[in-house]
Amino acid sequence: MTLEFDSCTYAYRRRRTPVLRDLDYRLPAGLTILLGPNGAGKSTLLKIGASVIRPTSGKVTLGDLSAPDKAYRGSVSWMPQNVTPAASLTSREYVSYVGWLKGMNRRDAWDRAIDCLRRVELSSHADAKTTQLSGGQLRRVGVAAALVHDARVMLLDEPTAGMDPHQRRVFRDMLTSLTEDVRVLMSTHDVADLAEDADHVTVLVDGRIRQTGDVASFLAHAPEGVVPGRAAEAAYTRLLGLSA
Repeated sequence: MTLEFDSCTYAYRRRRTPVLRDLDYRLPAGLTILLGPNGAGKSTLLKIGASVIRPTSGKVTLGDLSAPDKAYRGSVSWMPQNVTPAASLTSREYVSYVGWLKGMNRRDAWDRAIDCLRRVELSSHADAKTTQLSGGQLRRVGVAAALVHDARVMLLDEPTAGMDPHQRRVFRDMLTSLTEDVRVLMSTHDVADLAEDADHVTVLVDGRIRQTGDVASFLAHAPEGVVPGRAAEAAYTRLLGLSA
């Protein structure tokens, strides 16, 4: 099942210029890194894909499912850029509650929650109130919540922000283990996130797709002679129209 955006436009009421404009996009299998400067429309694209907001025009589908139908919502998981703690809920309660909202029964959501917290190395904080967690820990709770139901697509908005290098490595290993069954679209500001594990790269600029393809086609935009370790940064800089 493929997530598809068909001629999607979105404009916030206070802005005359649309954030996204006639966007056509098909999410490939595997892990896709979504790059773009602030204001490019990355978070808006992910929210539309998660059916959190509806496009002003156009449509979004997943196979024969259409947003915002309930079956569509149950097949797509989303982690927002800012994970808000719930004052009365523990980490496990938070994750299981998200599973229940996605259509799981309470027992299955409760049992699955601890497995998901273990995958993000937070099982020791399962009974801690979410208000007691650090920013990085709270983001990992958000990742666990995105994992708790059997989604076909995962949309992750800056999921590695606030994680230390070890946590980032654990997180990327976890994503790699998922991508045979789940298509993942992950926005980031850090081009290093694509260095080892990404299958595809999509660059969004001013509400339009400027580049999409496999990692090799993205790196091909780097100038000749660039140091290999700087190739991703140089390719991204060139795609933005800046001096490399």
